[in-house]
Amino acid sequence: MLNDRVYNFAAGPSTMPESALKTAAAEMLNFRGSGMSVMEISHRSALFQDVFDSACEKLRTLMRVPESHAILLLQGGATTQFAAIPMNLMEGGAADYAITGNFSAKAAEEAGKYGTAHISANTKPGGHDKIPAQEELSLSEDAKYFYYCANNTVYGTEWQYVPETASPLVCDMSSDILSREVDVSKFGLIYAGAQKNMAPAGLTVVILDKALAGRELPCTPKILSYKTMIETGSMLNTPPCWCIYMLDLTLDWVMREGGVRAMDERRHERAALLYDYLDNSRLFKPHALPGSRSFMNVTFRTGSDALDAAFIRGAAEHGLVNLKGHKITGGMRASIYNAMPVEGVKALVAYMKEFERENA
Repeated sequence: MLNDRVYNFAAGPSTMPESALKTAAAEMLNFRGSGMSVMEISHRSALFQDVFDSACEKLRTLMRVPESHAILLLQGGATTQFAAIPMNLMEGGAADYAITGNFSAKAAEEAGKYGTAHISANTKPGGHDKIPAQEELSLSEDAKYFYYCANNTVYGTEWQYVPETASPLVCDMSSDILSREVDVSKFGLIYAGAQKNMAPAGLTVVILDKALAGRELPCTPKILSYKTMIETGSMLNTPPCWCIYMLDLTLDWVMREGGVRAMDERRHERAALLYDYLDNSRLFKPHALPGSRSFMNVTFRTGSDALDAAFIRGAAEHGLVNLKGHKITGGMRASIYNAMPVEGVKALVAYMKEFERENA
């Protein structure tokens, strides 16, 4: 373990870079000589505006966000975007939705309140163990956008390609944003809850092609209007100041560590350690199929609920915490986001081998 800290494999809120946490601790009572915590200063102050602008600039640089796209730092969690997206972009018509897990299913259900959510693919019959291929997508001609969730935390699958569609791409990147390079220009909208790779829970990042703003339904509240949020610089109301500050510190860490390319290399290294072991284990079995496996959330089980529970208890005693799978699926889930050190995954694999020797 690092110092006296555990290895935290939670799906979110998740582990954060130690440097960001230490800086926040050092500045807790006196932020930049203000004599106040960043949680106490006004969001309208020049001091906080500097933090806000810094976070947006770093994110634009790291993700190479073109000037055609606005960066919004919002509240409400990713779940709020399930409604905001169709209210702003569907125009009362139709949109295509690929259901590859729990959250994309919820997004499609919510979208159905504001228009027609056409299901382009649904992997539920197979237990959401794979991602549909391009040729398996059923695309409608009148779709205002195509929606998908890049990485599925519950089942442990991830899209390894960007779908080709005539309509704008809308993507939930909550759990793999900043972990791999993305051509943002291909997307009409990207959004992400921050509590996995960017910041504490409470912040949602939206990256939007500005040409799509201003199409909201008349019933859309101002707080959910992309046009309004662009015009007000994400400050129609008080933004999640602390989370934006932590985002800025986390982006500092990503930059120092080598940027998104370095994060991509590390995610491959961490995931390979786990999947290579799982594919050769006599006890543990991975859920997701090769070619669709997540590099962020590795889901697996023993086949015995009692053994799964014993493994989770034993792992916690070894400083490997929050490995219990989602309540929908059971089993185990190791979330290995950007801030998870390779040493944490090595420690997990070592304990898995020990547990297998004793129980297989």
